[in-house]
Amino acid sequence: MKPLDGKKKDLFQLRAAVFKALAHPTRLWIVEQLAGGERCVCEFVKAVNADFSTVSKHLTILKQAGLIEDDKRGKQVFYRLTIPCVMDFMRCVEKVLKTRARAHARVLGPGLAPPS
Repeated sequence: MKPLDGKKKDLFQLRAAVFKALAHPTRLWIVEQLAGGERCVCEFVKAVNADFSTVSKHLTILKQAGLIEDDKRGKQVFYRLTIPCVMDFMRCVEKVLKTRARAHARVLGPGLAPPS
C-alpha cells in the first residue's frame, strides 16, 4: 500500500467537497431534475415549495462544487448539469441501497422487512 501523500490527499479533499455538495436530499433532487435538461430557478422554487433564498443556496452549493452552471437570460436564471455522469454515480448508490435492503430483509424476515 502506498502512503497517502499531499497530492493524493488534496485530490481526496476535492472529491469530498463534491460529495458534500450532494449530501442533501433537495440538492440530489435538483441534480436529478437537471439530468432531464436545464431548468429555470423559478421552477425549483415552485416544486420544492421553498422560498427563493433557500433554493438559491442549494444551487450555489452545487455550482461551487462544479456540478452545475447557470445562464442568465433577462430576469431569469437557468441551470444545467456540467457533469452528467453524476447520474451514473447516483445509479450506483441506488444499487448499494437495494443490496442493503435485501440483506436487511433476509435478517429481519418477511414480517419485519420494509415494503418493496
